[in-house]
Amino acid sequence: MKKVERRKDEGNVIVRYKKSFFHAVDGIVYAIENEHNMFIMMVAALLVFLLAFLLPVSMEEIMVLVLCIGSVITCEMINSSIEATIDLVTLKEHPLAKIAKDTGSAASLIASGTSLICGLIIFLPKIIDLIK
Repeated sequence: MKKVERRKDEGNVIVRYKKSFFHAVDGIVYAIENEHNMFIMMVAALLVFLLAFLLPVSMEEIMVLVLCIGSVITCEMINSSIEATIDLVTLKEHPLAKIAKDTGSAASLIASGTSLICGLIIFLPKIIDLIK
């Protein structure tokens, strides 16, 4: 199969990896500055880490929290990229565009809900023990 040249193939290996890294950083910065849900997620993540610092949380629980936070942020960024791609193609309302945007949002909602449940399972018993 013939290799298709792409813009990302320009430069040597180090140059390409450096470009890829900084493009990813640009995406993170864009999401934090422009996606309102991302700000909420960042504040929630900071609160979770603050709570994990203040309460007796095991290393395994911290790993679960990190994975939950990472999955929520990842889903939100993928959702944002889906929405931007749809808007690039058309700004008109279309049933397929709605399906793509709605299911992307649903993925973020499911990841957020699942992470909330994990956080409650980890933190509620510790908070209840403090109150007793």
